[in-house]
Amino acid sequence: MSYTTINKSTDFFNTKLYTGNGGTQSITGVGFQSDFTWIKRRDTTNNHRVTDVIRGVTKEIYPDDPSAQDTRTGGLTAFGSDGFTVGDSAGYNANSGTYASWNWKANGQGSSNTDGSINTTYTSVNTTAGFSISKYTGTGSTATVGHGLGVTPKMIIFKNTSSSVDWRVYHEALGNTHRLCLNDTSASTDDDSAFNDTSPTSTVFTVGGSSSTNAGTMIAYCFAEKTGYSKFGSYTGNGNSNGPFVYTGFKPAFLIYKKAVQTGSAGRWSIIDNKRDPSNVASHGLAANASSAENTGSNYWDVDLLSNGFKFRTTEHETNGNGETFIYMAFAEEPLVANSGTDGVPATAR
Repeated sequence: MSYTTINKSTDFFNTKLYTGNGGTQSITGVGFQSDFTWIKRRDTTNNHRVTDVIRGVTKEIYPDDPSAQDTRTGGLTAFGSDGFTVGDSAGYNANSGTYASWNWKANGQGSSNTDGSINTTYTSVNTTAGFSISKYTGTGSTATVGHGLGVTPKMIIFKNTSSSVDWRVYHEALGNTHRLCLNDTSASTDDDSAFNDTSPTSTVFTVGGSSSTNAGTMIAYCFAEKTGYSKFGSYTGNGNSNGPFVYTGFKPAFLIYKKAVQTGSAGRWSIIDNKRDPSNVASHGLAANASSAENTGSNYWDVDLLSNGFKFRTTEHETNGNGETFIYMAFAEEPLVANSGTDGVPATAR
């Protein structure tokens, strides 16, 4: 059984759905002050939008686009104690538009981290939930940057916010020699310039000379694994509608997966959550690398979110290609067994 120190996952991660009103709107019910909010309009084509507490409100970057950071006065205009406020921009609050927001708690503005050879401008750290945000200025030469987690991150997402440069993703399952690109469907690539073929440690991550990890103004989102709350791993597809089961040790609330080592066609970054699909089979997929509206008809994303993991129910090659390797990140709705006094409390099934 997997016990956890995080009994209530929604203290640190939560999905909040809402409908736009075309003006200004306070979105509440997140359950905490989000330090990293990712918003996607569901009903039509529109970029994904990411705002965080370090870069500040109205500052947006786009997971599906390599563009530099932009300022959107009608975007996310405030972080509140139970959510956030949005203005009249169509990417955040069009009248009758439907939206998904995914929210993570770090630790406010944070402070400079001096553990690496590059001092961060700010590092905001939540050691309990294994999440940190670091802003730093790249040098173009191999360097280390402090993340503040106190444990080794399993996944790091990088964006050069001052230039139009592809997003970069480090995932432990692929190792330190290979990187992924969040804003496209390409497979992992051997690239020593991204991480200098060096794995992160409990204090720092390493960046090479790449403009995607070490030039201009950089932001890095670091995720460590926490039992019963988050999981970062890989699975192999079987090409069968009775697809692979992946054990996480919790009931997933949020799942991103990507075909990473492929022999066939490329694969999107697929996003599933328990709010858009409160019952199985979950099939309302969004693609992090694309501005497309939410899928509501095909079976590309068919997956069961179970009390202890997830299981695929489709032969679609971007989800369950036979013999293909996929990576994933998942966050919990609730742990398989929570700590409650001296007795564990089992999760309920869907």
